Amino acid sequence: MTARRPPRPRPRILFLDAYDSFSNNITALLTALLDVDVFVLPIDSPSLLCPAGEPDFAERLRRELGHYAAVVCGPGPGSPDNDADVGLVKHIWRLCDEDVLPVLGICLGFQSLVASFGGRVRRLRRGLHGMVREIGHRDGSETDDDEGGDIFQGVGRFKATLYHSLCGDIGQQDVPEAEWAEARWRPSPSCPDVVPLAWVEEDRGDDEGGVERILMGVKHRTRPFWGLQYHPESVCTEEEGNQVIVNWFREAQQWNEARGRVAAVDGDILARNATKPSLLSQLPGMVASAPGQTASSDRWWESMDVGNVYRSMTIPLPQGVQVPDIVEAMGCEESERIILDSANAANAMARADVRGRYSIIATGLESALRIEYHTGDDYATLKLGSIRGESAGGLSQQVPLAPYGTIWGFVASFHEARQIETTESAQSPFLGGFMGYITYEQGLSDIGIFPDHDRQHHRPDVCLAWVTKSITVDHVTKLIHIQQLLPQELDVALWIEKTADKLIFSPNFQTVFHHHSDGFSPRKSTQPLKTRRPSRGTTTITPMTKEYETKVSICQEFIAAGDSYELCLTDQTKITRPISDHPNSAERHLSRKRRRSSSLPAPPSSWSLFKSLRTRQPAPFASYIRLGGATLVSASPERFLQYDDTGRCSMKPMKGTVRKSEEVVTLAQAEKILHIPKEEAENLMIVDLVRHDLHSICGAGNVTVPHLLVVEEYQSVFTMITVVEGQLPAPEQKKEKYTGLDVLAASLPPGSMTGAPKKRSCEILQQLERGQERSLYSGVVGYMCVTGRGDWSVTIRSLFRWDDEQVAGAGGDEGERQEVWRIGAGGAVTILSTPEGEREEMFTKLAGPLRVFADSG
Repeated sequence: MTARRPPRPRPRILFLDAYDSFSNNITALLTALLDVDVFVLPIDSPSLLCPAGEPDFAERLRRELGHYAAVVCGPGPGSPDNDADVGLVKHIWRLCDEDVLPVLGICLGFQSLVASFGGRVRRLRRGLHGMVREIGHRDGSETDDDEGGDIFQGVGRFKATLYHSLCGDIGQQDVPEAEWAEARWRPSPSCPDVVPLAWVEEDRGDDEGGVERILMGVKHRTRPFWGLQYHPESVCTEEEGNQVIVNWFREAQQWNEARGRVAAVDGDILARNATKPSLLSQLPGMVASAPGQTASSDRWWESMDVGNVYRSMTIPLPQGVQVPDIVEAMGCEESERIILDSANAANAMARADVRGRYSIIATGLESALRIEYHTGDDYATLKLGSIRGESAGGLSQQVPLAPYGTIWGFVASFHEARQIETTESAQSPFLGGFMGYITYEQGLSDIGIFPDHDRQHHRPDVCLAWVTKSITVDHVTKLIHIQQLLPQELDVALWIEKTADKLIFSPNFQTVFHHHSDGFSPRKSTQPLKTRRPSRGTTTITPMTKEYETKVSICQEFIAAGDSYELCLTDQTKITRPISDHPNSAERHLSRKRRRSSSLPAPPSSWSLFKSLRTRQPAPFASYIRLGGATLVSASPERFLQYDDTGRCSMKPMKGTVRKSEEVVTLAQAEKILHIPKEEAENLMIVDLVRHDLHSICGAGNVTVPHLLVVEEYQSVFTMITVVEGQLPAPEQKKEKYTGLDVLAASLPPGSMTGAPKKRSCEILQQLERGQERSLYSGVVGYMCVTGRGDWSVTIRSLFRWDDEQVAGAGGDEGERQEVWRIGAGGAVTILSTPEGEREEMFTKLAGPLRVFADSG
């Protein structure tokens, strides 16, 4: 009997990553289309470029390339004329004949190929980022070329997405129009080895020189090198374009077979898998105590809340009762609060999928365990309030992060040890778990960008409270779920019963909690707003108009130079006013005493500001947070990331907004305004970026776009959204399990607040914004349930302050310190933007949050 041969391993492709925000989409496309394994190596890989000792660079590169059937040189920011922007890519074109292997260059990789064989790279007359164009190519029948290698052969007509402001120049503009039809497919005298395969002819109009001939595809005359300027992986590149990739790999394999080239199977490789390993798989072992196990005295937190069970009670939500009524019925004495509020749930004008369904109120935070982390520290700080702690001041411990790798490894470990099975009877999306915020600066550190100066504070960039007592409001079923996680041996949840009684018998509920034939009697929860001028002692400093417009122009210069496709520029408004909320009772008492002896009225509290904002701008992801020294008041309309306990993830980037006015009243009118190239390009660039983020965890074939470039209606604006979904891969064993936290950690900071490519864009924005921290603005707020579910929103349309940021009162009066509020606002700058238009958009977004300071409390 003949023994079976072992299955032949799948071919490997090496992807050289130039730090683009679409790279993972390409690796996913290659994997899905070609049935290959894709490995990724950064263009500045220290294992190749900065090694210690021998052998030399050429030998190391040769040995690494020997493991692959082909190489793809990916897109990225910058220019092939800058060695740092292309790194390893330039060495691929210089390989000696014995080491040559098939290569495909995309965008920057394409430009590098052209520049390496006689062409040059120049600026387009106007960039084409996010533009969709038909790719003009020959199908093989138009050519008299006997050398083969036309990867467009047999491909029909298709449109593709362009993301470039630079182009390969082989002298195409010098060809007379009468000769162009035939000459466009022949190598030019200056680049005899570069054979053109595809073009886009862009009509710029008479004012910009007429038609611009833009090279879209090439092959090398004698070497197995091909290049594409367009992005085959974009969600808006039509499926017919996939055949070009299939054709390329067929040509690559035929080239290898004709020369007897076989990729090595054995031996170590330097490149990594295209998908990231899960956070849990990188932990050294179980780091939390099992249920019933006693933690060591210096690690008192290890067994805390491990093995808890879920208990709940459900009561009706009376008609007319809103989230602030519930909070006030509970009492407002707590100094720390987290409220995630679907403030537009009752908004009849919005479609059901735009309205939020659930609101979540965390309680008992002063006695809750809290994890805080300041970017750059090698430890996390765990704090426990005085009610549960051993001393009046509570407990606090610094936990080294080395065993966990990063703060996210620690959070993943802590959460996993306390996870419970989904309770079928539970009707709430959140049963308990982490709630809190993550700053924009934490997101920057996650992509390797750190401040170049001392931050002058030690505020938390990650602040997560472990919530065991909460209230969830279901605005669809009109039910309130009072819930608690508690030790299994406790049969009676006294807190739940006490809270239910407190709500049912509170004045807010009693006025409506009586039956009518049609349910409950309605009442207005929020009193009509009275507008007044900001209280005396309040000063507001808004961004300088001309300075902001100048920054927009600088952004466009970076875009024209190829350093970015889109830059989400922001600025901050600073408001100082007498302190309204003091973090401790002694300061509150002193402030009230001073105010009684003063003629100044008390400024509205942060809670009053929140109620005003949610009334003016009801939003599905509003929030009010006082935690870790921060106060956040937000009316965010943008979901960042939602995931369920089956591993289904959903992201909903927003780009493109028009305010309601007399000219824009209906959805149809808004769609006409927003469905234009500039607005669609803004959205498309972030959509492809979000797909890249999801692909890094979910892998090939597990990311879809069910809703693309859809205009939604909100209280005061119309906004263009896209929904991108992903499915986490099933683990082979529990230790390798992926969770929603993997996606969250891989996706920060939110792409809708950065631009693309994300890393280079953030570096540019850090320069333009002069090191001013965005802080809570542009970060995220949300929860991670013990069941594995989670929901996070982007912190926009918001105002925030920190307890430790105070300034002297008017005239330098040290007796009455003032608090500092900040409001961030901005917009996405593209090559089609105007400085005046971007400035107007920034001030429009600023107006809503700023207006609450003129509302009475």
